[in-house]
Amino acid sequence: MEESDSEKKTEKENLGPKVEPPLGEPEGSLGWAMPNAAMKKKVLLMGKSGSGKTSMRSIIFANYIARDTRRLGATIDVEHSHVRFLGNLVLNLWDCGGQDTFMENYFTSQRDNIFRNVEVLIYVFDVESRELEKDMHYYQSCLEAILQNSPEAKIFCLVHKMDLVQEDQRDLIFKEREEDLRRLSRPLECSCFRTSIWDETLYKAWSSIVYQLIPNVQQLEMNLRNFAEIIEADEVLLFERATFLVISHYQCKEQRDAHRFEKISNIIKQFKLSCSKLAASFQSMEVRNSNFAAFIDIFTSNTYVMVVMSDPSIPSAATLINIRNARKHFEKLERVDGPKQCLLMR
Repeated sequence: MEESDSEKKTEKENLGPKVEPPLGEPEGSLGWAMPNAAMKKKVLLMGKSGSGKTSMRSIIFANYIARDTRRLGATIDVEHSHVRFLGNLVLNLWDCGGQDTFMENYFTSQRDNIFRNVEVLIYVFDVESRELEKDMHYYQSCLEAILQNSPEAKIFCLVHKMDLVQEDQRDLIFKEREEDLRRLSRPLECSCFRTSIWDETLYKAWSSIVYQLIPNVQQLEMNLRNFAEIIEADEVLLFERATFLVISHYQCKEQRDAHRFEKISNIIKQFKLSCSKLAASFQSMEVRNSNFAAFIDIFTSNTYVMVVMSDPSIPSAATLINIRNARKHFEKLERVDGPKQCLLMR
């Protein structure tokens, strides 16, 4: 469905400043450039003013570090950004200001414009909000508008600023909030995550959200599994190049740390930012000890790959050659309208 003239006008007026891609990244991998032939997915980012929406968006998509988000001001009305993700997939991200006046307008005069053609609604709750009843009221109003305009949209609730809660109380508070949100969301289903800009939980939540938007993710996972089995890897992870969100993985052996993906995303993203400040470009690394070897390398024009090997008889050179040989095949898989091919076992 084409956007109305009023929607285009609103988008043009509220377009935020362009954010340049980090040093060493391909042009157009991250920024506000409009796509030519792309699959555009509308994502609403909503929540009360001060809940942390713009801070998390800036960390994930604009390469901010957590402490630098303190200088961000409040979002005025709606800020639109187009984030190119995996080549042809473009996230049409609507960051909606949460002041009461704006929220009321979203549900009245701007209702159709805001809630039409939505693929994903992300609603952010400040866990320490003193106006929880009002927060829940606005959330329910969002759900009613979604049911009316975009009934197939996926719903995600982020219980944010969990670092402000005492550690021994976090599980209990999150569980209670999750139960309340699931009940309020019926007949829609919502996925809930606890998040903080100060740890890896933010990457876990956004990786799960973006995963839902990737059009050929099952095919990607099948090929990643075949690749892992061919090279006899313990585990293979695929990261989006600009954000370093995990978009697919396959493991052959059970791993002890359930949070390792988002930890790796956080660590490598910070390392990449450190490199860019020195006018250097992060390309690859190898970490090795007596138990395993881990290789992180540029894979396609839009992804990095991480390969974990525990067989000491397989030399590093062999693994790097296997990564290089698989690149062309996975480049084809990234094209939304590309050929349906499979990496076959030999």
